Amino acid sequence: MSTAFISVYDKTGIVELARALSQARIDIISTGGTARLLKNAHIPVQEVSDVIGFPELLGGRVKTLHAKIHAGILYKRDEAQHLKEIAELGIPQIQYVIVNFYPFTTAIKKELSTEEILDFIDIGGCTLARSAAKNYPHVTVVVDPTDYSEVMHQVQTMGSTSLVLRKKLAFKAFNLTSYYDSQIARFFQEKFHIRQFPPESSIPLYDYSPLRYGENPHQHAALYGDFWNYFQQLQGKDLSYNNILDIDAAVRTLLEFPAEKAVAAIFKHTSPCGVGMGNTVTDAYLKAFETDRESPFGGVIAINKPLDYSLARLLSEIFVEVVIAPEYEDEGLKLLQKKKNLRLIQVCLEKLPFPRFVIRSLFGNSYLLQEPDTILLEQDKIEVVSLRKPTQEEIEKCMFGLKVVKHARSNAIVFSDSDRTLAIGSGQASRVDAVRIAIEKAKREGISLKGSAIASDAFFPFPDGLELAAAAGASVVIQPGGSVRDKEVIETANNHNMAMLFTHIRHFLH
Repeated sequence: MSTAFISVYDKTGIVELARALSQARIDIISTGGTARLLKNAHIPVQEVSDVIGFPELLGGRVKTLHAKIHAGILYKRDEAQHLKEIAELGIPQIQYVIVNFYPFTTAIKKELSTEEILDFIDIGGCTLARSAAKNYPHVTVVVDPTDYSEVMHQVQTMGSTSLVLRKKLAFKAFNLTSYYDSQIARFFQEKFHIRQFPPESSIPLYDYSPLRYGENPHQHAALYGDFWNYFQQLQGKDLSYNNILDIDAAVRTLLEFPAEKAVAAIFKHTSPCGVGMGNTVTDAYLKAFETDRESPFGGVIAINKPLDYSLARLLSEIFVEVVIAPEYEDEGLKLLQKKKNLRLIQVCLEKLPFPRFVIRSLFGNSYLLQEPDTILLEQDKIEVVSLRKPTQEEIEKCMFGLKVVKHARSNAIVFSDSDRTLAIGSGQASRVDAVRIAIEKAKREGISLKGSAIASDAFFPFPDGLELAAAAGASVVIQPGGSVRDKEVIETANNHNMAMLFTHIRHFLH
């Protein structure tokens, strides 16, 4: 007779599965609480300690790590020497392994001590799953209760499982153990403050959510992780891949600004169309919208304060894909809900953690990883390099623009006041073209750039961009510096009586 080894932490559906296996004349070996549960359900079961002739040790920390169990899983059914050893040593022929693991990922979210969390690292279950998955030509491994019904059906109708199913379940087992170990490694890295990139790395992906498609309809896509722990969709169509990227970009920009002020950020294709700051969300939104009245069509609008009826009325007059706010006042929510396809998202800004890595995939099985650009520049770190010193008002204009240009695609330029963007040029191959685009947008919108600040995400390689900004009316410029032509650029600023600030920090965003 074949045997099933069952040892599960999550006991959902296990009694039904064990009963089906037992009725198919499959012996059952089990451990601890699982064995007691099956016995109480009147299902014949052997305790693992009786099978191996050895008691559970160390309070249950060691119970399945025994040669008799793993030999019964790993032996090749078509190899004579293996069969001979199995018969001579009385080793059980384990054809089914049903396991799941201690909930380590749940434990690390609780307020537990390190010692308590270590107790949630599963050893035996992971080892059993790996052994069974390795021998998938002969052994069925089940690590997910959602697969119980298919296993039961095949056992009841075919007498065993198909090779196709065993391959699928083996993949799931290895995928789960890989994910499980990656979460443990991540915990140790964070707990012990290990910041360097390890020579090998596994990024834990969990909580799979399928998306309708990717950037384009012919591309498959999915969302993983705890995104929905911080975002809640109140209404509207499902979020698309592009929606999620824009939401992420807009909310990151909000987090640059002080929480006491109302801030609105309008994004399209992961670049800002406009950002505004004011005493009310309506005031902030109008300042952001006036930067570029055309591009927000079909875009994403994020605010950092509760959305009220006044702003809802303005938003109901235009077509946008997504609105994001920490709260929605009842009247404003009811008005926006009349637009059935409008996606309304509620975000918990206070608890929103920055990502650990920025990840980009390359040809082959290659990836780029980097830390996110979360640095917030302090005013006292700025160096004045021009003859004229900036006024405090000019510094405030520069700081506003710098917070926005950081989130615009390179090459990026932002003309700004102290509480709003005036013009944005981004995603250009040359910096001077980004300046030209921003100036042309300001002209189109009838916005004066006189007395504005110009922020650049990287240094000015030539004076030409600065010449255009000065002609447009900019009075102060903030940039990282570091060009071989810095001297020429500074002289150009001096010639136009512009104040120039160096941050010595670049903010490329490709």
